[in-house]
Amino acid sequence: MSADPRTEQRPAGGEPPTEASPEPPLLPEPPPPIVVPRGVQLVLLGIGLLALWALANAAGTVLLVFTIAAVIALILNPLVKLFERGGLPHGLAVFAVYIGLLAVLVGIGALLANPVAHQVENFQRDVPHLTRDATNTLDDVQRWLDRRGINVQIKQQGQTALQTLEGKVVRGSGDLVSFTRDLLTQIVQTGFALILILVISVYMLVYAESIGKLVRSVMPGGDGTPEDDFPRRVQKAVSGYVRGQLLFSVIMGATAALALWIFGVVGIFPDGSRYALAFGAFFGVMELIPYVGPILGALPPILVALFNDPLTAVWVALLFLGIQQLEGHVVAPQVFGHSLRINPLLIIFALLFGAEVYGIVGAFVALPVAAVIRETVVYLRRHVVLEPWHGPPG
Repeated sequence: MSADPRTEQRPAGGEPPTEASPEPPLLPEPPPPIVVPRGVQLVLLGIGLLALWALANAAGTVLLVFTIAAVIALILNPLVKLFERGGLPHGLAVFAVYIGLLAVLVGIGALLANPVAHQVENFQRDVPHLTRDATNTLDDVQRWLDRRGINVQIKQQGQTALQTLEGKVVRGSGDLVSFTRDLLTQIVQTGFALILILVISVYMLVYAESIGKLVRSVMPGGDGTPEDDFPRRVQKAVSGYVRGQLLFSVIMGATAALALWIFGVVGIFPDGSRYALAFGAFFGVMELIPYVGPILGALPPILVALFNDPLTAVWVALLFLGIQQLEGHVVAPQVFGHSLRINPLLIIFALLFGAEVYGIVGAFVALPVAAVIRETVVYLRRHVVLEPWHGPPG
């Protein structure tokens, strides 16, 4: 009679059999790099240079339009993903992002328009008083020259220049008041002027998944992690640049406003505390413009100080010189060093190249494009190996 397997005796001193613990899953091995032969390198380099030259000359504004649209799409794509995680379909998420962006711009305009317009109106009313003070200063200088027998007539020429400057400032400040009051209208008009760029960016967001798959099929394959996914790296680079630029403008605008307010409180520049918000906001916006932005942002307060007293204008100019030194040596390296991770010489080259090809708009998009190029080079260096030029070809 056969023994029941359920009642089989275990060996003496034996332990019940235990199941083997599952082994931890192994991470996927990264794919081997692609080796590009030397002959192919030469051919691709020549074709690439010719293609870039032909594209820059033939495409013209078309290339610029698509570049700006691509940058906008890369900036807004994280917001689209955020809305999708909230349960919205992809198309509705894209629509919600654009509506939300428009609402934010309108809200910022509504918050800033009234206080900035109020300060500009105050400045407009004070221009005649500032002009009279400058005229009195000219009278004192002219009397001093006459008493010493110096035959130099500066009063008449100075009064004529002041009257001309007063009329231009009043007209210009009136235009600025009109602009701040009609900020929503300006935004709508600008939106219609850039409708083509916005439409293209919308299509790029709608078909973002397809575009990402196409890019992944063209580029060498990664190791499967988000950190080694080329489209995500590009998007992260552009988003980092935008965050850095906005933070940089806010810091510099707030620094200028605070410094002018302190100058006004201590009596160095009395009008500084009155117009601190308007001057600071203008300086922060001008910081978005490469090269000439800091200079343009410093002109209004220096001009107002010049109406007051030439020595005051010198102090204000020295103030903005110090702010620009702080900007170049402390703020900019800290902010853009983390957001772009590009050598400063390459940043200057990108700005010069963009301005040369497409003017001021090209300078605006030069840095995000440079960030994308950097990520492309880093990714290709990780996954593509060029055949060395020493030794026999493979």
